[in-house]
Amino acid sequence: MFKSLFDLFFPQVCLGCGEFMQLNETVICTSCRHELPLTNHHLETENEIIKKFYGRIPIEFGAAMVYFHKKGIVQELIHNLKYKNHQEIGTMLGAWYGEDLKLLEIVKSIDFIIPVPLHKKRLKKRGYNQVEKFGLALSTLLQVAYNDSILYRAVYSDTQTQKSFFGRTEIRENLFDVMFSEAHHGKHFLLVDDVITSGTTIEVCAKALLKIPDAKISVVTMAYSHS
Repeated sequence: MFKSLFDLFFPQVCLGCGEFMQLNETVICTSCRHELPLTNHHLETENEIIKKFYGRIPIEFGAAMVYFHKKGIVQELIHNLKYKNHQEIGTMLGAWYGEDLKLLEIVKSIDFIIPVPLHKKRLKKRGYNQVEKFGLALSTLLQVAYNDSILYRAVYSDTQTQKSFFGRTEIRENLFDVMFSEAHHGKHFLLVDDVITSGTTIEVCAKALLKIPDAKISVVTMAYSHS
């Protein structure tokens, strides 16, 4: 009752298009939900994400939920998630995509969901990892443990957002490292992130995880950018 009155006098704004939402809408409006450019990667055996990492890292499975286009709804969502603390976006996307992913046989072999980590300095500055809520929502839907302590960022570096494609491909391989025990040997790790562009961050993170004996890697992200 109180929420209905609050929404009546202070209507919520869609985090995709900025328009006022109806009382029954949350996070994004119905129009934006229908306009989200879904990839359907989870339905393809040889999709763009899997092909992206051919010859770079061995992955069991890879997928992104939506396409990222400049000045599009997805860019607005990622911006609001990453820089304006709208973590409900990560929860929404994770819950949505989790419903699709839980039907896949390969997903049933995953042991841990691992977020691409922020360096502790950046985490302190931002206050949260924008991938966390996405990973936690997937954890709930897939019934797989979420672990943000195995993979860590060892070196602080400038953000990738403003770098060119070639700049993003020059990430040093010592940026990430792992802390693991014998209990993690032979496990299947699902690495999650917000956007794949060059794929270099995922590649370097995966190589760190592959230091774990007999580890297997899969990759799921919120979005995939062709640029």
